[in-house]
Amino acid sequence: MRRAIFPGSFDPLTLGHYDIIQRGVTLFDELIIAIGSNAEKKYMFPIEQRAQFIRSAFEAEPKIKVEIYEGLTVDFCKKIDADFILRGLRNPGDFEFEKAIAHTNRKLSEIETVFLLTSSGKSYISSSIVRDVIRNGGDYTGLVPDSVRIP
Repeated sequence: MRRAIFPGSFDPLTLGHYDIIQRGVTLFDELIIAIGSNAEKKYMFPIEQRAQFIRSAFEAEPKIKVEIYEGLTVDFCKKIDADFILRGLRNPGDFEFEKAIAHTNRKLSEIETVFLLTSSGKSYISSSIVRDVIRNGGDYTGLVPDSVRIP
């Protein structure tokens, strides 16, 4: 079985993430959306709400699971028997950052990283931009899936 994880904080899930997940699920038998928990970071949305945003967005896709984890991503991969890490790239800066992480993960384990380019119409979207729009009362609905709605 080809099992992969797509790790991130997903604070919140964006249309860029959604794009990578939709395309990535076709490459693997199972895709686990792995929400990392980092006590050092301040998040806009609680981790369970972030998980619910994702579960709701992909409720019709049986190959997608959502898990919360702490610690090293490669350790989580070993724990759940995943051989691949899926990552999305928006721009050259993302590539340089993700390349270093991929090399480190490969050094620590036998886990391969698979990169997908975000679709061009979504490459400008980031969670930090979405959070800024939300914080300032802007219309964020064109940047996130329908499952991400703030009352």
